[in-house]
Amino acid sequence: MAAAVHKLFHHGHHEPSEPSAPSAPNNHSSVISQNHQDLQSMESAREDEKRMLVEWADDQRPLSPRQITRDAVDKKVGRSLERLCQDDFELIKTLGTGTFARVWLVRLKNPREADEDKVFALKILRKVDVIRLKQVEHVRNERNVLAAVAGHPFITTMIASFQDHDSLYMLLDYCPGGEVFSYLRRARRFNEPTSQFYAAEIVLILEFLHEKEGVAYRDLKPENILIDAEGHLKLVDFGFAKKVENRETYTLCGTPEYLAPEVIRNTGHGTAVDWWAFGILVYEFLVGQPPFWDQNPMKIYEQIVEGRVRYPSAMSPEARDLISGLCTVDTSKRLGNIQGGAQAVKSHPWFKGIDWDALYHRKMQGPIVPHLRGPADTRNFDEYEPEAEGREAYSEELRGRWDGYFQDF
Repeated sequence: MAAAVHKLFHHGHHEPSEPSAPSAPNNHSSVISQNHQDLQSMESAREDEKRMLVEWADDQRPLSPRQITRDAVDKKVGRSLERLCQDDFELIKTLGTGTFARVWLVRLKNPREADEDKVFALKILRKVDVIRLKQVEHVRNERNVLAAVAGHPFITTMIASFQDHDSLYMLLDYCPGGEVFSYLRRARRFNEPTSQFYAAEIVLILEFLHEKEGVAYRDLKPENILIDAEGHLKLVDFGFAKKVENRETYTLCGTPEYLAPEVIRNTGHGTAVDWWAFGILVYEFLVGQPPFWDQNPMKIYEQIVEGRVRYPSAMSPEARDLISGLCTVDTSKRLGNIQGGAQAVKSHPWFKGIDWDALYHRKMQGPIVPHLRGPADTRNFDEYEPEAEGREAYSEELRGRWDGYFQDF
C-alpha cells in the first residue's frame, strides 16, 4: 500500500517544459485514477478479510475429518491472508511468551457493537529472533500443520496467518480457561471420570494427527493443553509438530519427563512417541505427577529407557493396563502403534463408557467449565513483563536471505 501511495503522490513530477500533446493530461489523470482504484481495491480486500474473521467467530463449529482435510483454499480457516495486518487489531493483554514469540489477546479495532465481544489470540513471532534461534523450520512446520488441521474440535484453530516486514502472525481461537496444568496442580490429581474425558479427547486428536495427516506432535504435556469456555480441551503449541508419515526422524525435542525411549536413544522415531507421552499424561492425570521424575534429567532418561512404571495401589486395573500398553519400550508392541492404531486405544476397557461420535461433536459436557466474566476474561492467565525495547532490526540483508522461507505466511 505504501508503494501505491508513493506512486500516487510522486508520479509525473518533472521540470516545466513545452506544452504537452493533448493525450498527456489524460495519461496523467488515468494513472491517478488507476492508483485510486488500486487503493480502493486493496482496502476492500482488507475489509473482506476482516469480515471473514467475524463470520468465523459467529459460527465456531467443528468440521468433520473430511472437511478438515480439504485443501486450505476451500476452508474458511487456516488461510494465509495478504491484506490483514497488526494495525487491524487492538492488543488487549499478553497471554504468554516464549523465546521468540508472544501471544496476545486481541480484538478487531473499531468493531461494530455486535462484534465487540469477539476476541482472538494473536501469536506474534519476530523474524529476526526466529532466524537467530534457528527455529525457521519449526515455525514453518507449525504454521503448515495448523493450517492442515484447522477446524478440529480439540486442536487450537489457526483462523489465519499473515506477515509484515518484521514479524509473522498466527491468529488463533482464544481459550479463556487457561492450562490444564493449572487445574491439575490445584486439584493435585483428577478423578477417573475427569481423566477419562480429557484422555478421550486427546485420543481423538492423536488419531487425526497420525492417521489423517501423518503428523507427530512430539510435545504432549499438560502445559500445552488449554480448556475452552465450554470445558473442552484444545491442544496448542505445534512448534515441534512434524509431518513424518511412515518415515523416521531424529531431532531430539520435547520435555524430559515425556520423552519416549527411542527419542533418548536417538534410534529414530515416528508418531509412536505421542502414544508413549499419552500414557505418561494419563498417569499424571490420575496420580498428580509423571511416573519418571528426578531433579537430574539424566536420571529421568535412565528411568525412561528402563521403562518400569510403578503404579499406586489405588489405581484401577483398567487404567494400569492402558498405561502399561502405552508406556511400552518396544514400539512394535506399543498400544496405538500396533495393528488397529488409535482404534485399539479407543476399544480399551478403560474407555468403555465413551460415546466417541458424541464426544467429537462436543455433545458431552466438559468436567471443568471455567467461571468467566465474559469472552475476554483473562483471569486464568499470568501477568507478563512488557516487551523489551531496542530489539534487533530485521535488516534488508536478512530479508533478502530469509523472506523466501516465510512465503507460506
